[in-house]
Amino acid sequence: MSEKLIVLGTGWAMSEKLFNTSFILVNNRNEKLLVDTGGGNGILSQLELANVDLGEIHNIFISHKHTDHILGILWIIRKLEFNYIRHGKYKGKLTIYCHSELEEIIRGLCKLTLKQRFIDLFDDIIIFKTITDKEIVNIIGYDIKMLDIQGKTTIQYGFKTTLNNGKTFIFLGDETLNENLYDEVKNVDYMCHDADCLGNEAEKYTPEKFKHSTSKQAAEFAEKLNAKTLILWHTKDYMLESRQKRFFEDAKKYFKGNVIVPNDLDIIEL
Repeated sequence: MSEKLIVLGTGWAMSEKLFNTSFILVNNRNEKLLVDTGGGNGILSQLELANVDLGEIHNIFISHKHTDHILGILWIIRKLEFNYIRHGKYKGKLTIYCHSELEEIIRGLCKLTLKQRFIDLFDDIIIFKTITDKEIVNIIGYDIKMLDIQGKTTIQYGFKTTLNNGKTFIFLGDETLNENLYDEVKNVDYMCHDADCLGNEAEKYTPEKFKHSTSKQAAEFAEKLNAKTLILWHTKDYMLESRQKRFFEDAKKYFKGNVIVPNDLDIIEL
């Protein structure tokens, strides 16, 4: 079995037509790492549409506290308990990888919104693994280097790893690449970067106000740092019929490598 990304969503925080950016990294043994959970119970629909059984998810990485990345975890916990755990159908534990502040937020949200039977799963079946910058954690057989992306809006983490096939993969969250991470990005095979809008739309959408990037900026980073493949997501959801073409063509003006602009539910073979 080949390694792949199952792209659950590609949209920005306020998307109404796309699911919020979220994906699953799948290794060559079909083990899965879910990265971010979207902003609500839509995560459950996306998993179903992607033919992913929630019972197969035992590892979740959450990058930061913004609603479009964190709130889906509440619904995952609810469904795990209701459909799997109470019936003895969930084998093993669920580990949530996040920084310490984020752990406190998730625990707090759950206490505010879920019944005690869900809270009782914490530190028993649901385990928190607090991550720190540059720490290497083995998840689904990958040595994953946790990276504080030095976000301007909140503490945010990405990660870097070498796949079973020897290729390097880096996930950079949803803010503009910080120059302090250039050495981590140099020569990677797969670089995941946000692209709020096209280069010539920056004045209209002002992505810099939210510390997001244009496709032009992301492509220039990829070219400068000799990435092999650039994956663009976390985009606005207008003119969806031409979205892939527009973002692809804009990025290719500035980057000689491969450009992938996935749609929701696409599968990217790595």
